[in-house]
Amino acid sequence: MIAALDLPYWAQTLIKVGVAAIVVPTGAAIAVYLFLFKLISFMQSRLGPMEAGPHGTMQLLAEVGKWLQKEDIVPERADQRLFKIPPFIILGSTFLMFVVIPAGPTAVVSSLPTGIFYVLAVSSVSVIGVLVAGWASANKYALMGGLRAAGQLIAYELPMVLAVVGVVIQAGTLNMQEIVVQQSHGAIFGFGGIGNPYVLTQLVGFVVFMIAVQAELGQTPFDMPVAESEVVGGWMVEYTGIRFLVFFLSEFAAAVGFSAIASTLFLGGWSVPATWFDPMSGTGRFLMHFGGPIILLTKTMVLTGVIFWVRFSMPRFREDQLQRMAWKFLIPISLLNIAATAILKVVM
Repeated sequence: MIAALDLPYWAQTLIKVGVAAIVVPTGAAIAVYLFLFKLISFMQSRLGPMEAGPHGTMQLLAEVGKWLQKEDIVPERADQRLFKIPPFIILGSTFLMFVVIPAGPTAVVSSLPTGIFYVLAVSSVSVIGVLVAGWASANKYALMGGLRAAGQLIAYELPMVLAVVGVVIQAGTLNMQEIVVQQSHGAIFGFGGIGNPYVLTQLVGFVVFMIAVQAELGQTPFDMPVAESEVVGGWMVEYTGIRFLVFFLSEFAAAVGFSAIASTLFLGGWSVPATWFDPMSGTGRFLMHFGGPIILLTKTMVLTGVIFWVRFSMPRFREDQLQRMAWKFLIPISLLNIAATAILKVVM
């Protein structure tokens, strides 16, 4: 529709940004309802919220209304300016992740040639927000949580990046739209019935990536930065009202964002195998304008469900166990995967 209107570049960009600004909070809201309210209730043999709307579908609105009514308190000894900034640094970092994630043949805000490099870079900006929140709160528990989070995020950034390198070597590009096309038009041992989703050839990279995502999000078993029994609430301990709400929604939006990235890199993204029909031309292209976002959303929500299933099923790691897993296991495994992929790429 945008292309048919022949709008200038700036107008097209504004429309895409506006759509993304609606889609991201909506995805976070779906994740909260499906997984925090209902999936966990099912796992614990209870109903979950049932009063606000049919089957509790309006519970999230009730929660948001509650948090908006709470007082926004700034501790007396806190750094007044710095204390107010971190929620929006983290939220901004989360929104920027969605800029290069394609949801259709043209449904992407900006198809950058270095899309993977960009998305990994902006996702790490949240570390700054966490450190600032811990320091500015003038609370020892917040500072300890912030330092724990920074150490954890830095440690698990490395295996996350290395896990993606195998995909880049196999696809021969950093452009996320091109990676989707490569998986759609690819074949495994000459069989193209399901394309070539990289989860089959990069299974090791996929597993390492998802473990690193769990740690990046601070989800159990990697929730040392906010461990209630040790640091009360970690770097968020002094935040209330709308600022805490922004942290909360950013966490779920980031889970959806990382799941969408994993779906794009390893599960074929929005596309279908080209042997079914060509998703980049003709009727197939037209159909994927509508079907592509639905396919990507389905894959994304499945992976988000896995993240929260692990969160509510696993015990918490100790700090030494957490760091040991990153430096002694995930990083060496990722390097071996890169070496194997590079050798097979040259040989085959």
